[in-house]
Amino acid sequence: MRYITAPWRTDYVRNVQTTKGCVLCRALKAPDDREASILYRGAHSFVILNKFPYVSGHVMIAPIAHRASYDRSSAALSAEISDLLKTTIRILKAAYRPQGFNVGMNLGRNAGAGVVDHYHIHIVPRWAGDANFMPIVGGTKVMLEDLAATYTHLRPLFDRARGPKR
Repeated sequence: MRYITAPWRTDYVRNVQTTKGCVLCRALKAPDDREASILYRGAHSFVILNKFPYVSGHVMIAPIAHRASYDRSSAALSAEISDLLKTTIRILKAAYRPQGFNVGMNLGRNAGAGVVDHYHIHIVPRWAGDANFMPIVGGTKVMLEDLAATYTHLRPLFDRARGPKR
């Protein structure tokens, strides 16, 4: 049997069971959006950088209210998230020129959800060859930029596209 490792996720895996409360709710309560990696706050939902991204530009959209059930979302929340997904894809296209995207949700622990009780949508820009030999064979992940640079790159684009934060 062959094993493939992802050492860049070590901090997350080691601490996920001991972390108290919801990471998304904790980010929303932070006094500084930059520190919390929040790119945009809407009336019902927000956009946040993934702290352990697969690639640069990996963001998530989540409801502001702590909600586990996507299928029980209000029409207003669903509409805002849908609109924000379109805006986010446009922004990521302009910022990174990806060749495609993975967009999805893991709903429930058995579906692989890392944050089980606060649903969120992952938007992951993709390029030909972005899952190359470095992480698979070399045990090293090469990122285009760190989270602070990604935030600095994307935040003004969200501000222009969606108006100032609320």
